[in-house]
Amino acid sequence: MSDVLVVKNLYKRFGEVLVLDGISFNVKEGEFVSILGPSGCGKTTLLRIIAGLEDYEGEVLLENKLVNSPGQDRVMVFQDYALFPWKTVFENISFGLEVKKFPKKVIKERTEKILKLVGLQGFENFYPHEISGGMKQRVALARAIICEPRILLMDEPLSALDAQTRNYMQEELIRIWKEINCTILYVTHSIEEAIFLSDRIVVLTKRPAKVKKIVNVNLERPRDRFSNEFVRLKAEIHKDVKDEFELV
Repeated sequence: MSDVLVVKNLYKRFGEVLVLDGISFNVKEGEFVSILGPSGCGKTTLLRIIAGLEDYEGEVLLENKLVNSPGQDRVMVFQDYALFPWKTVFENISFGLEVKKFPKKVIKERTEKILKLVGLQGFENFYPHEISGGMKQRVALARAIICEPRILLMDEPLSALDAQTRNYMQEELIRIWKEINCTILYVTHSIEEAIFLSDRIVVLTKRPAKVKKIVNVNLERPRDRFSNEFVRLKAEIHKDVKDEFELV
C-alpha cells in the first residue's frame, strides 16, 4: 500500500507555547490509524493542520502534495456533530453535494445510498433534535463520506456518547469503513478504543507532543475486547504510556 499522508518534522506553536514538537508519521491508503494521546496534548491541533486549517512548520504531504489550505480531499468529523439544526437528516447529509451543485437526481440517489449504509433509512425527514446522539453521529459521518474524500479526519467523534452506544458505534464505524474502503485518521484518548478500531496507533506524549511510539495492532477482526490478546495489548500500551495518561 502506498502512503496517502506523510507528516514530517511537524512543529506548531501558539505564541511562545510549543504544542507539537517534531511529529513524524505516515498513513497508508485504506488504513485506519489512530492518534492516541492525553487530553490537551495537541491531537485536535494536529488534525486541524492536516485539514488545512492551521499554519505549521515542517511538512504535511497528502499524495505528495503539500497541505497548506483546506481541500475536498479531506473531510473532518467533529466531536459535537456540527449539524444544521434547521435541516433534516436528508438535507444535512446531502449538503456537500448541493454546495458542489450536483444534479438533483444524483444528490437523491447518493444520499439514499448513504442513508442505507449508515442505517438511517426512515429517519431522513427527522431534524437533529428529534434523534439520539448515536444517530446524530451517523448523520455527521454520512455527511462526510458522501463527498468521497481521500482521507477522513475524525476528532474524538464518539466521546460524547454513553459507553454502550459508543461501543456499538465503534463496531458500526468499522463496518462502514470496510464498505467504503476509506482511509481514516482518528483522534482518541482511549487506549481500548484505539486498539478496537486501528491498524496502527500513533502514541503522543504530553505537551509539547512528540511521537512516543507507533503500535501495530495485529489482531484479527472482528475484535473481541475481552480476548487474552486484546487485554494483553491494552496492558502493554498502558504500561508504556502511563506517565503520559493520568486518565484513560
